[in-house]
Amino acid sequence: MSLDTPQTETRRERLTAHEALQRLEQERASRLTQLRAVDEAGSDTEEQVMSTQKDTIRRVLAEVEAAFARVQDGTYGICRTCSRPIPVERLEILPYTPYCVPCQRNAA
Repeated sequence: MSLDTPQTETRRERLTAHEALQRLEQERASRLTQLRAVDEAGSDTEEQVMSTQKDTIRRVLAEVEAAFARVQDGTYGICRTCSRPIPVERLEILPYTPYCVPCQRNAA
């Protein structure tokens, strides 16, 4: 199954707001746990690696927070570039993504 093409036979086209919020809460909790683990690693881990990991985790947390805002304003699950629905399968894998796969590829 490709994430580029939406499934319409038996799959729903959008996550409910409740489902989206649950997935985003899980992502937030996971990233906060990762951030704590990096903080607790302390001097055992090379400072540059820790800094890079923290930056990445904070970036993803910011994306998760932005996704919460999209749920609230009703734009969650809609690609910010092409305005088409983001396939549910993609949102299940990456619940905070603001882009469908083709638009994400074009941005990269």
